[in-house]
Amino acid sequence: MRTPFLSPNRRLGPASLKKSDIPTEMADNLRGVLLMATSMAAFACNDTIMKAVTQEFPLYQSVAMRGCVVLAFMLMVARFQGKRIRLSIPPGDRLPLVLRTGADIVSTVLYLLALREMALADISAIMQSLPLAVTLAAALVFRERLGWRRLAAIGVGFVGVLLILRPGGGAFDLWSAAALASMLLIVVRDLSTRVFSAAIGTTTIAFYAAMTVTVSGFIGGLEESWRFPRADECGLLLLAAVFLTVGYHSAVATMRVGEIAFVAPFRYTSLIWAILLGLIFFGEWPDLWTWAGSILVVGAGIYSILRERQLGRRV
Repeated sequence: MRTPFLSPNRRLGPASLKKSDIPTEMADNLRGVLLMATSMAAFACNDTIMKAVTQEFPLYQSVAMRGCVVLAFMLMVARFQGKRIRLSIPPGDRLPLVLRTGADIVSTVLYLLALREMALADISAIMQSLPLAVTLAAALVFRERLGWRRLAAIGVGFVGVLLILRPGGGAFDLWSAAALASMLLIVVRDLSTRVFSAAIGTTTIAFYAAMTVTVSGFIGGLEESWRFPRADECGLLLLAAVFLTVGYHSAVATMRVGEIAFVAPFRYTSLIWAILLGLIFFGEWPDLWTWAGSILVVGAGIYSILRERQLGRRV
């Protein structure tokens, strides 16, 4: 006879399993994956637009104009969701916010400078080392478990990164170094997001990120010759602001849902978008080394995902 669902004798799990030992629910991991995929698609579309616009339009003016629209969109989203953007930050969250904001500003500037000079697929391929770096950093900082198999997969992934970068060769130049530095700063940004308390909302974190990057655009623009934008440039910057708003919100929310080691590998979807968008809009196509390195990196990420699911079933 089956035990009634509401019976006090019904056991919900092994008596020896403590609540703290229960792994992150698969639903949270899948929600994190969906947010990550959305974020990557939005950022790839934003990158494509900014690469096209900044070929003729001043870079920092583009950042400042786009940022103003993003801030307006964020205020509208917060109002629509019935949430309030808190300008006052709890004392315990101030240091993580400063760390996240500083890393975000510098990484954004370095990335946009590199984006103007590099093929979209090439810079995206360099950024594919980000999930590996985030996974390793999460294991070191947050003590997330990382077995030898996933460590081996990360090692293979780093070999792929070396194929993409080719240090000492013609493919690795100043702009590749700028993209690599931007990636390392994004690791700092993402891990600092993880330590925020529940008192500071996702909308507030995203708003501060957008505000500080916008201010940096106005400051950097002091050394540029600004001009009045054409109608098509205004339209493209407006569209970029829409994608960036979606990217900001989903990126922050991603790092607060599920395990970093599970969610982070889905950043690899950005490479698919970069290759397609680069081919369609700029006629760019990755070379053989970039393809080989990307396959190794993505393969390592897929193995990490499968290994994570296998471990989850055994618990």
